[in-house]
Amino acid sequence: MSLAPAGVLVAEAAAAGRAVAAFNVITLEHAEAVVEGAERAGTPVILQLSENAVKFRGGALLPISRAAAACAEAARVPVGLHLDHVKSPDLLRQAADAGFGSVMYDAAHLPYAENLEATRSAADWAHANGLWIEAELGEVGGKNGAAPLDPHAPGARTDPDEARRFVADSGVDALAVAIGSTHAMTSRTASLDHALLARLAKTVDVPLVLHGSSGLPDAELAAAVAGGIRKVNIGTALNVAMTEAIRTHLTGADPRPYLTAARTAMAATAEAMIAVLN
Repeated sequence: MSLAPAGVLVAEAAAAGRAVAAFNVITLEHAEAVVEGAERAGTPVILQLSENAVKFRGGALLPISRAAAACAEAARVPVGLHLDHVKSPDLLRQAADAGFGSVMYDAAHLPYAENLEATRSAADWAHANGLWIEAELGEVGGKNGAAPLDPHAPGARTDPDEARRFVADSGVDALAVAIGSTHAMTSRTASLDHALLARLAKTVDVPLVLHGSSGLPDAELAAAVAGGIRKVNIGTALNVAMTEAIRTHLTGADPRPYLTAARTAMAATAEAMIAVLN
């Protein structure tokens, strides 16, 4: 298979009434595991690299993006390559040349008018360079180690009418919405505002994206897809599986046994979560 644009994968999922899983990868083992899980499930998948993952790698985008692209090109299922949670304009402008077909530009922390202005500029650049672009309105909490937002805090939920205007005025291709999930949860105990999701699905005419999905139980994830979510971002669940496997198998100096166990555990997690979405 060759790399498949994330926008195409999301559109196909939407037409079939399902969602495509988008996994955040940090290491080569993450990417290999996600592809293995997707192949077992027989379902397309998206590999995502976040701005934080690029920072972890010393700010160098190409080594990990090229490794992820190589995994995608060798896969037996379509695999997209997506640059996630980008705030840096410099990093955004590296996306096309690094092989990405899509990007998520994150200005959700800014006041509405500033978010709109920054996102519209990013969308103009992305479309001029052949990229599908996702943005966020209403802030999904838990980013960068921050505490989850209070459910009643300003911005903790996405307003449907505001979301409709934001999509029309910014020109984005997909919208990440805040409906109760939180980034970086290690327990699967969160719940979503399904009534709000229903309103958003009726009001917004681009695919809806769910961030912070690792903290949701299977039933909540399945209900989110039934309610109109078309792309589901998953990261922490892979890291939990990886870390638990390494702790169990870290008995010697050779890293290959514990990295093999970590890759196997992440592949099983990816396969299981993909199954829930389909």
